[in-house]
Amino acid sequence: MTIAKGDVIRLHYTGDINGKIFDTTDERIAKEADIFNESATYGPITICVGNKHVVLGLDEALEGAEMGSETTIEVPPGKAFGAHEDTLVESIPLTKFREPPQVGGRVQIENREGVVINRIGRRAVVDFNHPLSGKTVRYTFTILEKVESTDDKVKGVIRLYTQREMEVSYNEGVVSITLPAGIQYERRWHLWRGKVISDIFATMSEVNEIILLEIFKRPVEENVTAKSDQ
Repeated sequence: MTIAKGDVIRLHYTGDINGKIFDTTDERIAKEADIFNESATYGPITICVGNKHVVLGLDEALEGAEMGSETTIEVPPGKAFGAHEDTLVESIPLTKFREPPQVGGRVQIENREGVVINRIGRRAVVDFNHPLSGKTVRYTFTILEKVESTDDKVKGVIRLYTQREMEVSYNEGVVSITLPAGIQYERRWHLWRGKVISDIFATMSEVNEIILLEIFKRPVEENVTAKSDQ
């Protein structure tokens, strides 16, 4: 089966630069490449082809690809993580940092994240480019299946952005998502909730309404028998 733009699919992929792996959906490969992240969720991802859920070069290669066959492509910087821009390398006064910056360390300044590449006097030189900017990357991918169920499509979008599994039901145009306990305290959920909702509407024409459900159950009280004084 050939994949078309707009299809929702499940796939595995691994990205490398000159043989050095920087990203993968496969837990075994991540461990072998020494990039395993305990907080990450591994396994096939669900995406909508043409909706830029992955880097542009990979997204374009999925259209017209055959299901089940392993494919390897090279992606130039312009369709991967962008060109390295000199204007994004800035000299920042040390007074702007909460802690003394160290060369090679990652820092966050005014909601921008960068790498300290030098310190000159009372200033630090910070590169705000993506760490892989200017690099030609290689992706090896396998499309496992086309996703047809609306429930599974919604679950895929949720996992793509939040790395969480949630209970989902779909009925006559209405999607109901049961939120896990404590999700209101998770920064990632607050950052991506709007994107999850907009992506569901953008990629699933059958969905007319989304309901986010918070369910609270009465705590189970333990029977405590007080010991009598001896």
